[in-house]
Amino acid sequence: MTKSDPSLANSLAWAKSLLNHANRVVVLTGAGISTDSGIPDFRGPQGLWTRDPEAEKLSDIRYYLSDPEIRKKAWRSRVESPAMGSRPNSGHCALVVLEQRGVLDTLVTQNIDGLHQLAGNTAERVIEIHGTMRFVRCMSCSYRVPMGVVLERLNAGEADPACPECGGILKSATISFGQNLVPEDLAQAEEAAQRCDLLLAVGSTLSVYPVAGLVPLAKQSGAKIVIVNGEPTAMDSLADAVLYGGIGELLPSLID
Repeated sequence: MTKSDPSLANSLAWAKSLLNHANRVVVLTGAGISTDSGIPDFRGPQGLWTRDPEAEKLSDIRYYLSDPEIRKKAWRSRVESPAMGSRPNSGHCALVVLEQRGVLDTLVTQNIDGLHQLAGNTAERVIEIHGTMRFVRCMSCSYRVPMGVVLERLNAGEADPACPECGGILKSATISFGQNLVPEDLAQAEEAAQRCDLLLAVGSTLSVYPVAGLVPLAKQSGAKIVIVNGEPTAMDSLADAVLYGGIGELLPSLID
């Protein structure tokens, strides 16, 4: 679809009206908002895991902790990742405008790229429900440093760097498969969904729980639901407005 499509234009106008009448907005973002920044998604038709199912092992805590070769491959992927040098795009910047308007309550992101904060959203309003690739933590002690510190060690020749304080396994500060979400983060996100009057879901398939459950939770609490995505999602039937298309184009049109 393009903006010249009457159906999309009507949906955009309706979604804009809903947003303009909202006073407390919760935004939920997924990988789709970052694709325009050069970061491929995981589950889409051209997603990393779709093209290379073996790559999913790099995000599984069982394989990561037990297999040094998986850790080495995971660290190489960090060095080569386009996400490390990526910059916010127009979609991220539109959400900064939403905060500046004074209606953004909470921004819950499934992304680990840190681009919302780089764009200018207040860190205290952002819940990185799956953690962040911008930091590294030790799995055995409290050691935590910016990713750049460990990337320097990798570039110097280390393949599987260990914690300098206790010798433990280092890992990006992300939530891998097999790890629990941070309970406080999930509780904060659920509380925000229950008190908002509009939930805006952007660039997510809305198929991964428990995060996807924020949509029906907000709906049950009386909030309007607006979904912006490149393709249908698992929650479209709950939405008051659905916009399909390029997020970097649609989101600024919706918010500005």
